[in-house]
Amino acid sequence: MGEIRQELLDELLAGYESPEDLTGPGGLLKELIGRLVETAAGAELTEHLGYERGDPGGRGSGNSRNGTTPKTLLTEHGEVRVAMPRDRVGSFEPLIVPKGETHFDGLDDKIIALYAGGMTVEEIRGFLAEMYGINVSRDFISRVTDSVLDDVRLWQSRPLDECYLVV
Repeated sequence: MGEIRQELLDELLAGYESPEDLTGPGGLLKELIGRLVETAAGAELTEHLGYERGDPGGRGSGNSRNGTTPKTLLTEHGEVRVAMPRDRVGSFEPLIVPKGETHFDGLDDKIIALYAGGMTVEEIRGFLAEMYGINVSRDFISRVTDSVLDDVRLWQSRPLDECYLVV
């Protein structure tokens, strides 16, 4: 990637008046996340199909673009609605947000940190709803915390050096 040009940042922040304009419910960060995910998924679909959008070389190829599917992503900035592109055959598997996934960009890490801090599943749900405007199910939080249980068990069962503290 490269550096983001200052001119682009100035253009994006042209109407900036308060932090809410950047991080609020309708703020720039949520819009940017959505647009970047959609653009990246579109580029992935182009790579998958092997031809650019509108390229006549794609006609008769056996697979083509087939519109979009709405998806709500759970991000650290709240819920973000995106339109994920799809192909006619259904063989396209986006990498940016895989099929069946609804969380994006660090939400799992936040849930695990809250759980490790001793919060219950209900407390985590309330925290996410209050701080980020995200409503997640108990099952979702359990799946995230369960994903690290094997690593925790492995770490707990590691052999310890025989070393004793003498006071």
